[in-house]
Amino acid sequence: MRLEPVADPGLGRSLGYPAAALGATVAFAMALALVAGADPFAVLGLMVKGAAGSKFALLETLNRATPLIFTGLAVAVAFRAKLWNIGAEAQLYAGAIVTVLLGTGALGLPWPLLLPVSALFAAVAGALVLLGPATLKLRFGVDEVVTTLLFNFIMLLFVSYLLEGPMKDPAGMGWPKSEKLIAEARLPRIMEGLRLHWGFLLALIAALGVWVVQTRTTLGYEMRAVGLNPEAARFAGLPVGRILIKTALLSGGLAALAGWSEVAGLKGSLTLDLSPGFGYAGIIVAMLALLNPLGVVVSALFVAGVFVGADSMSRAIGVPTYIADALTAAALLFMVLALLLARVRVRRG
Repeated sequence: MRLEPVADPGLGRSLGYPAAALGATVAFAMALALVAGADPFAVLGLMVKGAAGSKFALLETLNRATPLIFTGLAVAVAFRAKLWNIGAEAQLYAGAIVTVLLGTGALGLPWPLLLPVSALFAAVAGALVLLGPATLKLRFGVDEVVTTLLFNFIMLLFVSYLLEGPMKDPAGMGWPKSEKLIAEARLPRIMEGLRLHWGFLLALIAALGVWVVQTRTTLGYEMRAVGLNPEAARFAGLPVGRILIKTALLSGGLAALAGWSEVAGLKGSLTLDLSPGFGYAGIIVAMLALLNPLGVVVSALFVAGVFVGADSMSRAIGVPTYIADALTAAALLFMVLALLLARVRVRRG
């Protein structure tokens, strides 16, 4: 058995296999529901209702999608240039730390500057976190998969130290959390009385901005060239190292904005459980979107809907919420397989 590339996949293969992947994902979800002893149609119906069946549910899905868009963009940017950033979680927390440091009013910044300055410095912090592994890769050939992954654990331990020490809220009754941001450092709500904040719109703007960079600028062309073949790019005279550094700074900054939006827009303070895995989920979001920045928005809404819907469904019929993790993982695997089969043909012999 061997794989042969298909010169012209055609519309049927290009759309048929991904559509089959979506169907396989739904079938897998129904199988999981049967294993859990529940009616699969009821499980799927409750998940859809929990994610988009009411105004509150829809806004919660948009809220959950906001950090996923930022981390999905961060991964998409890095992976496009073959820089394997697995450390979006660490960059997210770096952005959150800086947001708290600036947003509690300790530095006395005037209120009109608080939000833009905190966003800027949060992005810088995330960029610097990824700059280290990128530099190690370029100077010493250290695998960035290992270094970025390890940075996630280092950052969590560092945050734990901060919340038990220098940044611990003295009025927090012993709980490991930071002081709350002052009102001027908080992102306003899009709709009064609801939790959806302006971070969601900023995430959409970021997705559009990244799309413009990747498709309409020299840097985007260079990133794609390096990702397709770094040796050919170097032979053509492109500064591969400099391009990877720029990619790392952009990717780390985008991931940090996820932490900034969660603290400034939703939570108001830093806790160790600020992120339930947004950095890792960003990998799934980016891959489902085929690394397309505009597609990241759609896949982030899908992944957010799965998790919000699973929470609601679990409360209604008692099926574990872990079905959401299995479902998103299956969706990624089926989609990767579908894209492979769309481009190659399996031959026997």
